[in-house]
Amino acid sequence: MRVHPVPTPGGQFAFGDLLTALEAAGEETRLRILALLAEGELTVTELMAILGQSQPRVSRHLKLLVEAGLIDRHREGAWAFFRLSDSAIALAVRDGIVAALDPADSELSGDRRRLAAVREERKEQAASYFSRHAAEWNRIRSLHVPEARVEAAVLALLGSKRFDSVLDLGTGTGRMLEMLAPQVSRAVGLDVSPAMLGVARVNLDAAGLRHVQLRQGDAYALPSDLNGFDLVILHQVLHFLDDPGRAVREASRTLRPGGRLLVVDFAPHQEESLRAHHAHRRLGFQQAEVESFLAESGLRAEACHILRPEPGETAKLAVSLWLGVDPRLVGDFPLPSPSSPSHREVA
Repeated sequence: MRVHPVPTPGGQFAFGDLLTALEAAGEETRLRILALLAEGELTVTELMAILGQSQPRVSRHLKLLVEAGLIDRHREGAWAFFRLSDSAIALAVRDGIVAALDPADSELSGDRRRLAAVREERKEQAASYFSRHAAEWNRIRSLHVPEARVEAAVLALLGSKRFDSVLDLGTGTGRMLEMLAPQVSRAVGLDVSPAMLGVARVNLDAAGLRHVQLRQGDAYALPSDLNGFDLVILHQVLHFLDDPGRAVREASRTLRPGGRLLVVDFAPHQEESLRAHHAHRRLGFQQAEVESFLAESGLRAEACHILRPEPGETAKLAVSLWLGVDPRLVGDFPLPSPSSPSHREVA
């Protein structure tokens, strides 16, 4: 595992570490790559199209930047995506060197034009995928309380505080990340489906969100480097899983002390078509069941809110929100002592 250089308390880096980073950045193509990745993550193929260079050459430059700790690589199906690292030395290079580049430079402006073409192609691919599944998604959404009410309840439950880091498991279209982005310094969305990640990537690009990372992964076996999050979200994920308790336990592993886990899913229902035609393994969850998942994961159930259809809505299914808290010490101060979770039904 690569160890990123760590700055001193004063924010300085060891001479050798900084020299390595500057040597990696101090080459024409690699500086162009860093400028492009400051705009968002890209694949080798996309970088080849933008830079007009061969795969071996682009891969060699990427390898040097990865080894210097300036960029990160992650796999998504058969593809590999690259993005600027969140390490301190990478952020120093971004803010001190990449940010100093003249945006009017002909080389860089040409790169940005080709980047825009790459993003347009992504958008077309995502639109094609979305159109093939739109009828199915719209039907499912019509069955439960409106998304606007669910999103408002999520925001009310989490409050207006800022989060240093958020992990959205089963991110789907990336809507939760987009909604919480103004409150988040760093966000990661994970989904098992490369096609869904493509949709999310287009949505987050369109929203201009550069502090959000998307990765492919399994909710049962999260990458070991995903840890220390203030907030982890499982939004409409558990009903697809054979062992939802296992996913909650795995999600809880990624929390920092005092972090919170938000679960949003259906209340119990009898809509068998969701199981027969849409791969739902579970027809909703009782309050006590999810609270037992939280307890088995070492979390304290803090709240459970149930959103039921209102008069005049065509929806038939209620949606429940649960919030669990990691009770470990935060600094030198313990969290409040455990108490019964608040429970509120919203008509």
